[in-house]
Amino acid sequence: MKRNVKIVLYGVGVIGSMVAKFLLEKEGVKIVGAIDVAKDKVGKDLGDVLGINKNLGITISDNTDATLSKTKPDIAVHTTTSFIEKVYPQLTGIIKHKVNVVSTCEELSYPYLSAPKLAHTLDKLAKEHDVTVLGTGINPGFLMDTLAIALTAPCQKIDRIKIIRVMNATFRRVPFQKKIGAGLSVKEFKEKIRSKAISGHVGLEHSIAMIAAALAWELDTIRVDSVEPVVANKPVKSDAINVAAGMVAGLKQCAYGIRNRSEVISLEFQAYIGAEEEYDAITIEGIPPIYEKISPCVHGDIGTIAMVYNAIPKVLNAEAGLMTMKDLPVPSAVVEDMRKYVKL
Repeated sequence: MKRNVKIVLYGVGVIGSMVAKFLLEKEGVKIVGAIDVAKDKVGKDLGDVLGINKNLGITISDNTDATLSKTKPDIAVHTTTSFIEKVYPQLTGIIKHKVNVVSTCEELSYPYLSAPKLAHTLDKLAKEHDVTVLGTGINPGFLMDTLAIALTAPCQKIDRIKIIRVMNATFRRVPFQKKIGAGLSVKEFKEKIRSKAISGHVGLEHSIAMIAAALAWELDTIRVDSVEPVVANKPVKSDAINVAAGMVAGLKQCAYGIRNRSEVISLEFQAYIGAEEEYDAITIEGIPPIYEKISPCVHGDIGTIAMVYNAIPKVLNAEAGLMTMKDLPVPSAVVEDMRKYVKL
């Protein structure tokens, strides 16, 4: 039997911790190191930080070079922030150690849109060190881009694509509920959006750019509308937040890919407490027309963890360079021992 796939965690926050716990349950993978800069985590055993009442013998470090030099992992699971300019030095630090990367950074899902120079530099560096770098997740990464791209395969002609994701935030984690502004007044919501204390969904424009690239559509522009509050018309609540009628339950945001002055790709994202129906829907107007609906919508956190894990063999088996989901083989679940899927 081949050796285990060696993994270093880069980021042990909410998502990183969920990935870690999932990895500990799987066969054929081994966490060999963990990196984070949070003072309350550095120097502690990973098991203590995960709250699993088990010492894993893995000390969380803030020294990337020392950790990667010592552990020599096959891949780093990178879960720190959403923006490519912030993760760029982190990624280059990993790549220079000849370590592959799968990241949840939203802008990395299609970095050629927001930071083309950095993207080309990352691609060049990855090829020089013979590693692969991928940004993925449930959204962006799958539901509002990769899945839509796959659904165009039976089409002879495509006029436009419309994608809607509606999430009932009632049962999502509290940090997410706060991130979407639940419980604020409309005035407070708009001020926090203005000051960037909270943000809208990151990645809508990147999903549009990926779809367009897959279809070889040259867009005139990508328009992202302002983040709008979803105001409760009756009292709603989650376990942590009570939302009175007239207060903000969450948010809505839309983005459009414009081609020949027509909206050929439209994305709508809604997340709020009290949504009566949650779903993921993709409509393709073309020959033949296609309408796909997943109801209820795919759970964001669970789906993100799975996308990261399931992408590992695709990344390890891929050619070197900076990849996007459209560049890799059809995504699929890793349901057996990870070693059956990889070429090491």
